[in-house]
Amino acid sequence: MSNAKVLMVLTSHDQLGNSGEKTGFWVEEFAAPYYVFLDAGAEVILASPSGGQPPIDPKSELDDFQTDATRRFASDKAGQQALANTLPLAQVNADDFDAVFYPGGHGPLWDLTDNPQSIALLEAFVDSNKPVSAVCHATAALLNVKQSGGDLLVKNRAVTGFSNSEEAAVELTEVVPFLLEDALKERQADYQCAADWHPFAIQDGLMITGQNPASSELVAQKLLAHLSA
Repeated sequence: MSNAKVLMVLTSHDQLGNSGEKTGFWVEEFAAPYYVFLDAGAEVILASPSGGQPPIDPKSELDDFQTDATRRFASDKAGQQALANTLPLAQVNADDFDAVFYPGGHGPLWDLTDNPQSIALLEAFVDSNKPVSAVCHATAALLNVKQSGGDLLVKNRAVTGFSNSEEAAVELTEVVPFLLEDALKERQADYQCAADWHPFAIQDGLMITGQNPASSELVAQKLLAHLSA
């Protein structure tokens, strides 16, 4: 594992629809996998559609949502510098990496679902038989990815992501551009989930997805296991 190179792709979108509130990526969903990868000896490179500092969802910095990983990141100057200098997606080549991970937060619903550079990148990973992974809302990045035969990657595949009931619980059902669970089902994905806020991650072929913030470490561990197999 020690020589694996993992790409992490974060959102650049910071507006929570028309709510007037800010969004971005969820700190825990970045920090937990980031340290799972680093502690396993992997090299981690960060990217985002716009490059530079990706927006952090301010809610994810509230005391209630802090974990060992977020506290570790809060005092990790090297990690903060890496985050402040993400590569623009346009400069990233799948050939340079062994795997890719997309942290969630609501931002990806807006700027990673239809992003042509992100879609091309994910398709390049899959075409090269490399695993792709995402947690929570970032599963949206997989919605429009196609396999080499032309079928959608998620079609007839076991997949998870932020559930409709979790979206209702955070009272953003009417704010988000679409409901992720519904969008996956519309694409004939085999959508699965656990109870709200419970850890749940699933792998089907090269695709590894997690349901919610509690699932981010599980996804990273499944990704590492796949790379080590």
